[in-house]
Amino acid sequence: MAKRRTFGRVRKLPSGRFQARYLGPDGIDRPAPETFATKRDADDWLAERQAELRQGDWRDPDAGRVAFEAYATAWVKERPLAPSTAELYGVLLRVHLVPTFGRLMLADITPAAVRSWRSARLDAGTGAPTVAKAYALMRTIMGTAVEDDLIRRNPCRIKNGGTVHTPERPTATIPEVFALADAVQPRYRALVLLAAFCGLRWGELVGLHRQDIDLDGGLIRVRRAVSELNDGRRVVKAPKSEAGKRTVAVPASLVPVLGTHLELYAERGAQGRVFVGPKGATPRRNHFNRLWHRACAGARIKGLHFHDLRHTGNTLASRTDASTRELMIRLGHGSSRAALIYQHGSQEREREIADGIDAMIVKALKRGPGRNGHVAGTED
Repeated sequence: MAKRRTFGRVRKLPSGRFQARYLGPDGIDRPAPETFATKRDADDWLAERQAELRQGDWRDPDAGRVAFEAYATAWVKERPLAPSTAELYGVLLRVHLVPTFGRLMLADITPAAVRSWRSARLDAGTGAPTVAKAYALMRTIMGTAVEDDLIRRNPCRIKNGGTVHTPERPTATIPEVFALADAVQPRYRALVLLAAFCGLRWGELVGLHRQDIDLDGGLIRVRRAVSELNDGRRVVKAPKSEAGKRTVAVPASLVPVLGTHLELYAERGAQGRVFVGPKGATPRRNHFNRLWHRACAGARIKGLHFHDLRHTGNTLASRTDASTRELMIRLGHGSSRAALIYQHGSQEREREIADGIDAMIVKALKRGPGRNGHVAGTED
């Protein structure tokens, strides 16, 4: 006598294939998404659904019937993203992800489809870093869909697919930094030197106010950064992380340079901006880049980006025997928890690191004057 079925039902179709159905916990009669060649296959499928129900691992198979574009758009809106990050995500979705996955249901996006998309983007000439960023965004969005119980597994499973491989950037020497500082417009000389020897980012530099500068103590307090969006808008925000809020010691040789800059070019008052253009506006990156390229040409230095000066500062600081954590604090890297734990002990070491960099500056410049006759700590 055949054993009576206690879960679900199986029936043979006119085609000879078998259909399986079961009553879900939501009271809806749910068919298998496909028919089966044998009754045994249909029974096995029902057994898997029954096991999921018993283990509390059952998911509504219709939950993933949400279009990727709708889900991804809501995902971006729901997160407290910095304006520049929200803008980047919007571009990645609109240009690279939605054209392929926009109308697909989340449940219908397969690992094979993701691999095919990635290969097609690379074959079409899209830069590998851009593809990696788009893939990383999709993997994160689909990971949230898993957490929301909309899909069972994340289809983004390409090993290191979201890793951006960037070539090693060049490091400017101390004489090259001073040559660039001498070649750029005088109002930006201090900006170049602070970028190199204090490791400050562009947005952090143009976000400085007079009240952030302590000339007597030789300190710069980084509390904000200016971010430029693609539409030209500028947003004043906190640094990239809590660790980015930091106090950086200035090498002694640069303190007179900074003092002269404040006297000649900075706005007045505690809230006055430290770096302003000739017409009193906060410098824009694209305009400064033109000045930077001219300075590089004048100093006969090729292939150096302004951000590479920060790499120079990191390299010099590492030569002062600073620990990895001390470097992280100086350059604004790491978690806020790590920065808070070591902040008190880092202040004295901050000065020692700056003194170590200053010793290298003095040693390098003792070999001769700068390109225009400058020596450390002097200004025309």
